[in-house]
This record gives sequence, structure tokens and C-alpha cells, in this order.
Amino acid sequence: MADALSVIPASVFRNLADKLYEKRKNAALEIEGIVKQLAQTGEHDKISAVINLLVTEFTQSPQSNHRKGGLIGLAAATVGLTTEATQHLEQIVPPVLNSFLDQDSRVRYYACEALYNIAKVVRGDFIVYFNQIFDVLCKLSSDTDANVQSATHLLDRLIKDIVTESDQFSIEEFIPLLRERMHVLSPYVRQFLVGWITVLDSVPDIDMLGFLPDFLDGLFNMLSDSSHEIRQQADSALSEFLLEIKNSPNVDYGRMAEILVERAASPDEFTRLTSITWINEFVKLGGDQLVPYYADILGAILPCISDKEEKIRVVARETNDELRTIHADPAEGFDIGNILSISRRQLTSEWEATRLEALHWIATLLARHRSEVIAYLNEIFESLLRALSDPSDEVVLLVLEIHACIAEDDQHFRHLVVFLIHNFHSDPVLLEKRGALIVRRLCVLLDAERVYREFSAILEMEDDLDFASIMVQALNLILITSSELATLRELLKQSLTVPAGKDLFLSLYSSWCHSPMATISLCLLAQAYHHASAVIQSLGEEDINVKFLMQLDKLIRMLETPIFAYLRLQLLEPFKYPWLMKVLYGLQMLLPQQSAAFKILRTRLKTVPRHPLMGDQPKRITSENPCIQMLQIEDGNRNQDQMNVQNSINFASRLQQFEQVQNQHRMHFKSQKSSRISPSSAISQDLQTSEELRQAAASLEGSRPPSRSSVINPGQSAH
Repeated sequence: MADALSVIPASVFRNLADKLYEKRKNAALEIEGIVKQLAQTGEHDKISAVINLLVTEFTQSPQSNHRKGGLIGLAAATVGLTTEATQHLEQIVPPVLNSFLDQDSRVRYYACEALYNIAKVVRGDFIVYFNQIFDVLCKLSSDTDANVQSATHLLDRLIKDIVTESDQFSIEEFIPLLRERMHVLSPYVRQFLVGWITVLDSVPDIDMLGFLPDFLDGLFNMLSDSSHEIRQQADSALSEFLLEIKNSPNVDYGRMAEILVERAASPDEFTRLTSITWINEFVKLGGDQLVPYYADILGAILPCISDKEEKIRVVARETNDELRTIHADPAEGFDIGNILSISRRQLTSEWEATRLEALHWIATLLARHRSEVIAYLNEIFESLLRALSDPSDEVVLLVLEIHACIAEDDQHFRHLVVFLIHNFHSDPVLLEKRGALIVRRLCVLLDAERVYREFSAILEMEDDLDFASIMVQALNLILITSSELATLRELLKQSLTVPAGKDLFLSLYSSWCHSPMATISLCLLAQAYHHASAVIQSLGEEDINVKFLMQLDKLIRMLETPIFAYLRLQLLEPFKYPWLMKVLYGLQMLLPQQSAAFKILRTRLKTVPRHPLMGDQPKRITSENPCIQMLQIEDGNRNQDQMNVQNSINFASRLQQFEQVQNQHRMHFKSQKSSRISPSSAISQDLQTSEELRQAAASLEGSRPPSRSSVINPGQSAH
């Protein structure tokens, strides 16, 4: 202090702490002149003493006027030192930087002014303090005082100029500080940071692109800022970096891909669009670098395919298509397990488009890497099976294609059919609404005969007899009506003449026994009319229930469809097909006389020729009823079907099998009935059953049923 006072008068120091700015300014000019003279004579010890006094007695003083004077004095001393200021910067700069955090806004303002003047003098030598200066500028950029903010902006522009012209700036030392500050939410700080990123990126000698992964996430954060200006600046910076990426041979795609994947799920629409656009470019440019990240990228793309914003959907779909065209190998880091896991999770997406694309990926992997996918089958198989209950038909059809591909292996095929039956059992609505779609599609994708044989084999062992009956009825209806099963029907028509047809008939018959009407339908398809008649004759009164009548109604109506055209044409030769006549008359006898089905069948039977030709000579007619005529010649006119029966299928054994299964159903029905009804209400229940049959008949007749409650829905259609 003595050295300082020996060169600078005490009055100067007093004026330096005066409350009037003019006095402080004049005192600073005197200090500048004195320091300049000392520098010229090389008396740096005295200069250091002066600087030390300014720091300890002024900048660290509790009096704000002293702190202001100290800052002006330090700036004046630096100006006086001119080119020799560098050797005293360690004394000058730290106390000025500390003043940036002063509680008095005027002190902070003078700190900016002082540092500005110091920087103008030392220029490039100032770079060694860059991180510290940047840190305080970052904090002051959001200062509450407008004058301080204005001074900060001036200082900031000067520092940017110094950095852009300096060859001593270290980007490696700066990046950690930038990365830390990028998470600040203040709009002023964000604007400050984007400004610096843009400036540094414009300097040819500074490789900001190489460090982009360090602050990319922060830039994406700014895309959702409430300030339009900040969003625009961040977008502009990102666009510039993306352009550089396209033109650069060396880019760290991997680290940035992780950031983009996370940002693709942002709630902000603009952020999602920007990130998915970047991902799109990365997929095109990244090559082998991105192979290990394909699963993560796919996880980001799939949800965006169903985004509410059309622009995002378009880019996401384009990216997805681009990604699928890339043929990567597991040896290159292509993680099939992760991609399957991502696809499996997306199968539960609420959006149909996303679920479909997830399935397309599984199908693609199956086609390209079947053995690897099969190895992960346990992880995805249950999800694929559950997807069969998807509300979208398109999804179900695609799932079935995947299952068909997997089902090339017998064990997986059986697993699929078992699961389908289980699902139909636990979810009757699925069977009602999707059963036909699923079974028909499987028959197209896989061999229809294989599918039906497997269903039949499993249903034959089904413990739930009610479900077995329902399932068989559903399969039988699909068999009779679906164009996809035309080949199967043609094979069944040859059951009495061709071994393959016989084998198929027998494989289905065992499970078809669960439903009398399904059994009769199967026999009609197989042209086993004699056995169909025997089945009808074996039915007891307990078998003629509401469900039976409704099914019979459906069958009669289906007999009028093109599928049974061959059967109707056979009616032209009643003496060649006497048992067909007997079957139709037997069915007619089971129907209520006033029902529409009865009238349909009666009308059809009336068209049967009354004087059929037998060879070249007319047969003597002893009755007007074709059925009676048929029975009169039955013993002497065995038809070809019966002869084939004797030579191929043991129908007596089949009839016994049918009766055994139906007996099980009767016992099961009685057991259920007895468990629900007490002995005292048995008579009442019998009356209710009769009423149900009467109402069913009324429903078939098309008349209005009684108002009494019933298990039959008055509006239910018979077909």
C-alpha cells in the first residue's frame, strides 16, 4: 500500500470512491496516466502494488461506491499498461469477474464496462479466461436490470469478435461448460447459448460438428421454448448442422441417434418433426454406424407413423421404408432380438398403423432371418397369438400371415391351432365376429385340409362338450359356405370313391359328431346319403331343441345355394339316389309345418320328377309320393353310394360313434339341468322347454312370438 500511495496521491484514491461519477472518472484517468509512466520505466512492482490496492481497498470494499471506483481503476490501469497488460491480468481479471455477481446492479454494470475496456486492450491474450468470462456472461444474460443486460450484450459481442480472430481458443475446454449450461431454461440464457453456438460454428478452424452430440439435446430442448424467436434460432442452428452432416465424411451418428430417438417421443409437435427428419437423414447417411441403433430407431419411428400431424407421419413412413430396405446381418451388430422386442411392444399400440408396421417388421425378419427369429419365438409368440384378437381385420390378416410362416414347423402349427381354440373358447365374441375370417385366411395361407384336420383332432378331445358343439358348427358353416374351401368340398364329395376323400371324411367325422346338424351336413357333402338318413333316424326327442331347429333352418336355406347345386341335380334321378330323397323328407318331418324352411324344402321336393326313367323303360309307379316309390324299389335298386359304403367306410361303426357322442351330450345336458333345477321345479322347466320350442317354431315361421320372456331373441335371424 505504501508503494501505491507513493506513486498515486491520496486525493486520487478519495475521488475514485466518490459518489459522483465524474470524480471517479477523472481519478481513473489520473491512474491511467501514472500507470502508463510506470510501465514506460519498467516499474512493474509499483504497478502491481497499485493494482493490489485497487483490489483490496476498493473492489472488495463493503461500500458500493468504492467497488465501482475500484472497477474503473482496474480498467484504467489496464489501458495505461497497453501492450504490457498481459503480465498483470492475473491480478486484474479475477476481481472484475467476481464483481459480476455483486448484489448492486450498478456494480455489475461497471464490471461489464471494466471488462469491456480490459478486453479491448488485451484482445487475444484474454482467451485464457474465456470459460470464466463465458460463465459470468451466461448468468448476466438473464439479469433483472436492463442496463446490465445491455452492457452484457456489448461485452458479449466484443468477446465473440476476439474469439473468432484468435488462434488460441480451445473448443475442447469450452464444450464441457457449454454442455452444462444447455440445460438452463431461462429464455435469455438460451438465446445467449444459441448465439455462441452459431458464432463458433461459423469459424472454419473450430470443429463444432465434432462436438455436436454434446449439446444437440440442448438445442432440441429449445425447439419447444415458449419464445418463437428462440425456437426459430434453435431450428436455424439445427438446420445448419444437418447441412454440415450431409457434407461431412466423419460424423458420430451413434451418439446423436440416441438423442434423436428420445426426442422423437417429445410431446411438442415441432420437436418430433425435427427429430424424425434428422433420423430420416441419418438412416440414409449413417450406413454401418447405425446398425447397432436400428432397434432404437425403429422404436422411435413406429409410434410416429400414427402421429396426429401428417408431416410427421409422412417422414416416419418414409424412414421406416428406407430402414426396411437395408439388409444388415447379425454379424454386423444387427440385433434381431431387440428389433423383435420393439415390434412386440408396439403390437399393443392404440394405433392400427403402428401395429401393422410392427407386424411387417416381424414378417420381414422372418423372411430374411428365419432361424434367428425362431430362436426368439418364445418371447414373441404369445403376443402374436393375442394379436389375433385385434379389433382391426387388416391386423388380424397380417398376423395370420406371420403365423402361417411360423407354422411351417408342425409343432408351431399345432400350438397355433390349440391357442385359437382356447381363445375361441374363452372369448365367444371372437369366434362369432372373427372366427370365419381367421379360419378362412389360415386355409388360404396353409393347406386347408391340414388346417381342418388339426382343428378336428383337437376338438375330438375337447372336454367342454357345449363349446365343442359350437366350434364344430362354426367350422362346418365355414366349410360349406367359404369359397376358399371349394377344393376341400370337392375332395369330400369323393369320400365314397377316392381314398383321400375317405380319409378326410373320417378325420372330420369324429369331431363333427358333436353336432347332429354338422354331421348331417358333412354326410350331404360326402354324398353319404344312406348314413345321413341313419343319423336322422337316430335322433331322439331330446335332440330336437331350439338350437337344432335354428341350425336346421340354416341348412335348408344353404341347400338352395350354388354349393349344393349337385345335390339338387341329383333329385332329377330319385331312383338313383333314393337315400337322398329319404334324407330330405326326414329333414322336412323335423321342421314345423308353418316354418319358412319347411315351405322351402316342400317346394323343392315338389319339383322332383314323378315318373323318373330307369334306363330306357319307365318304371311302374304305384304311388304318387316319390319317397314311397323310392322305398318300394329300395331292395332291388341299391344305389352306387351304398355299394361304395360297403367297400370303403364302416358306417355302422360311424353311426355307433355318433350315437355315443350324442349320448354324452344328452348326459351332460341332464347333468347341467339337474344342477340348476330343483325337483319341485322340474315340471315347470319342462313346460318352459316346450314353450321355447314353440317360440323357436314361431321365429322360424316369421310370426311375432308371445310376449312371455324367452331365451330366443325375437329379432334373431335364422340365417
